[in-house]
Amino acid sequence: MESNATTNENLNLYEKAENYTKTSLELIKLKTVAASADVLSTLTSRIAVGAVVAFFTLFLNIGISLWIGKELGEYYYGFFIIALFYLIVAIVMHKSQHKLIKTPIGNMIVSSILKETKKDTNPDLN
Repeated sequence: MESNATTNENLNLYEKAENYTKTSLELIKLKTVAASADVLSTLTSRIAVGAVVAFFTLFLNIGISLWIGKELGEYYYGFFIIALFYLIVAIVMHKSQHKLIKTPIGNMIVSSILKETKKDTNPDLN
């Protein structure tokens, strides 16, 4: 009789462990899907905003180039001046890319990851 009780307990324990494993895997899948959807939606919205800003910047630069060129007497002078301006900006950005670009973006990514980790480990934040 004890053998049957022990076997039933082992089966019950095995079923619970199996259910726990299946539930854990399902939870991991759902968290992965949620994280992927969040990343994709954020990326899509940022690309859309970036495209609008790029078009705005393009037309603004063309307008400024034409205006400067008109004031100087030849339209291509304005384009040369704007190109020189962007060359200077590119040189400054290249020289200070670590301080201006890499460090802030790295810090943002790390803080985002740590924020997600805190949410997962602290149920009060969910």
